[in-house]
Amino acid sequence: MDKIIKPFSENIIFFDTEFSSLNPYNGEILSMGLVKLNGEELYLEFEYKGDVDKWPKENVLPLLKNEKVKREDALPIIKKFVGDNRPYLVSYINQFDIIYLYKLLGIDNHPFHWVPVDFSSILFGLGIDPEIIAIDDKNFFEEYDIDTKKYLRHHALDDAKLLREVYLKIILN
Repeated sequence: MDKIIKPFSENIIFFDTEFSSLNPYNGEILSMGLVKLNGEELYLEFEYKGDVDKWPKENVLPLLKNEKVKREDALPIIKKFVGDNRPYLVSYINQFDIIYLYKLLGIDNHPFHWVPVDFSSILFGLGIDPEIIAIDDKNFFEEYDIDTKKYLRHHALDDAKLLREVYLKIILN
């Protein structure tokens, strides 16, 4: 595919979360992965004692390392990693990730640019099925020479790292 997109900024961080429920009124963030364009990464798991829906119980909880951070301790850790340049967050399907981030850090108290970037919309605009990453389409990943075996699906850090790799191959290639 010919390069047809010129990103507005390289001040970005790839971002993924895992959470206890798709319902943001009931759910809470369980883990978060942040990966800078240069590959530097941060992974956090959060203390949570509430209910967990069946799907995350089966697909997310087994991948957690149980090295929990208190929710109130998350902001300074994240701010130290992010720095002062207010990067854009790039997330595969950002509506859930952003809601859970805002629930964790607050809408006005986080170190990111206020406009999140939805990578599924970028794929859609390129004429690529935006579900292609979610369904783990072997042909898609082979076309871009991406080895998905090195990533645990539904692990926040690995999903953010995979997103970075896809972005680098499709957008910056």
